[in-house]
Amino acid sequence: MQRIMLKSKIHRATLTGTELEYEGSIAVDQDLLDRANIAPGEQVHVLNLNTGSRLVTYAITAPRGSGTMLLNGPAARLGAPGDRVIILTYCLVDEPQVAQHKPLVIHVDAKNRPRKK
Repeated sequence: MQRIMLKSKIHRATLTGTELEYEGSIAVDQDLLDRANIAPGEQVHVLNLNTGSRLVTYAITAPRGSGTMLLNGPAARLGAPGDRVIILTYCLVDEPQVAQHKPLVIHVDAKNRPRKK
């Protein structure tokens, strides 16, 4: 048996913009994608703390170090610049490894820079 487990989380990022006329996705600073082990094109769940909305889309890269967190396409209707969001990814874990599984959790500051613990 396998379980669907949290793989990674970018916690409390700030939306920097929206682009309704784009095909879709969420553009995320490449530094954050790397730290959270999220690949371009990977499915992500975006939870908006301000509106309560939850959407499923895919990640695309934004310039490294830019702090970009940009909702594109129809998803742009589910957030506004300044909204706080949580980005989640999941993975399948074989039952014997469930107890050892540890997700990556990246906390960010108001400018979407990783915070040091």
